[in-house]
Amino acid sequence: MWKVWVALLVTGAAPAIAQENVTAYDALRVVSDHFGRAAVNHVISVTGAQGNPQPETWRIVLENPDRHGAREVEVTHGQVTSDHGPGRGVVGSTEGATINTRHLNLDSSGAYSVASYTAEKSNAHFATADYTLRTDERGEPIWIVSLHSRSGKPVGTIHIGANRGTVMRTEGMFAGATMEDVETQETADSDDHESGPAIIRGTKARIRAAFERAQDEARGMFDRVRRSFVDFINRV
Repeated sequence: MWKVWVALLVTGAAPAIAQENVTAYDALRVVSDHFGRAAVNHVISVTGAQGNPQPETWRIVLENPDRHGAREVEVTHGQVTSDHGPGRGVVGSTEGATINTRHLNLDSSGAYSVASYTAEKSNAHFATADYTLRTDERGEPIWIVSLHSRSGKPVGTIHIGANRGTVMRTEGMFAGATMEDVETQETADSDDHESGPAIIRGTKARIRAAFERAQDEARGMFDRVRRSFVDFINRV
């Protein structure tokens, strides 16, 4: 069982020196330092809001080893500033929800690069980003990056596989095109009985083509920003 940190840093800690906001990997290293290395094997989710590009505070939900509830830790500027738990309730079972960090190859900085590039290709302009790292329905880690305008209005959301950096789907961009839309493009184009006016079919085809092009280019972006969490956490 990973050790429980008993002293909160909210009180009695020296004020943090102003610095650039840390990435999700950095926040997880802080959790590892305070709770023990095994703690990173119990991460359920990592979230951060109003990143510009990185958020000021990361909230990390950890499964308790006995699976009774969970704890939520907040990391701000590289310091633990809050520890809610253990015993914090979590909706649903946590079994299978923990992130396999061996499959984690995209830090929040890389997720931002892929998301901002995808937004640019969709002509979507944004000011801040909200981040969520969790598992998808197949148990693989996925980044969900929600973009907002300067006024806080939602611009769009991008789902990025944190293992291979694939843009899985978008919301509010490319008319919500998904990988399934792209994968069925050839079938749809070869169907002589596809319904709908030609102008609608043409618009859908252009949207799918734009999404597919952005997805391919995002793969090249991932090659440049790829960062293994295992290598990061094992670095001295």
